[in-house]
Amino acid sequence: MIMVDFIDRSFSVATQPTLCMHCSDPVAPCAQVCPVMAILITPEGVVQQAEPSRCIGCRNCVYACPFGVPKFDLEARLMKKCNLCYDRTSQDLKPWCAQACPTQAIWYGDYEEFTNQRRGHAVNKTVFGAQEVRTRVYHVLPEEQQKLDITALLEEARAEIGAPAPDREEAWVL
Repeated sequence: MIMVDFIDRSFSVATQPTLCMHCSDPVAPCAQVCPVMAILITPEGVVQQAEPSRCIGCRNCVYACPFGVPKFDLEARLMKKCNLCYDRTSQDLKPWCAQACPTQAIWYGDYEEFTNQRRGHAVNKTVFGAQEVRTRVYHVLPEEQQKLDITALLEEARAEIGAPAPDREEAWVL
C-alpha cells in the first residue's frame, strides 16, 4: 500500500508517495510502541502494516514514527502504511511505487545494484536533532554529505526566508 500526501493542496495538485523507511536502528519505532504487537517485522527487515485482527487503534505508531508514515484510517479504525508491497517484493518483483515512477526517482534494488547502475551517494542515515535513525531505504545525497540532517535543512530554509528560529520546537503530531 502506498499512501499519497498532497504537498500543498491550496496551491498545487502535486502529490508525493509516503514511503515507509523501514527503520533498522532503532528498530521500527512504530512496531516498538505497539502494545498488542500488531506491527510485525519480516526476517528481511520489512516493517509490515498493522494486522487488522490485532490493531486496537491506539495510534501509538503514528506518533512514534519520525518520518510521519503511518496514517490512521478513522473509518476502518486501523493504521495503514507502506509495507514495501511485500506481496510483490517477496516474489522478486518491484514495489508498485518503483514500478510506476516515470522518472525512476523511486528505485528498488540492493546497495550493490545501486552503486553499479546509478550515480550519486546513497545514504541511509537521517538526523532529527539529536536523534539519528538508520533505515533500509537510502537517500541520494551529494558526496560530502554522510547523512540527511533534517534539523539543518529546516534551519537553512528559515534563514533563506528570514524567519527567526522558534524559541521552542513543539512535537509534531497529526
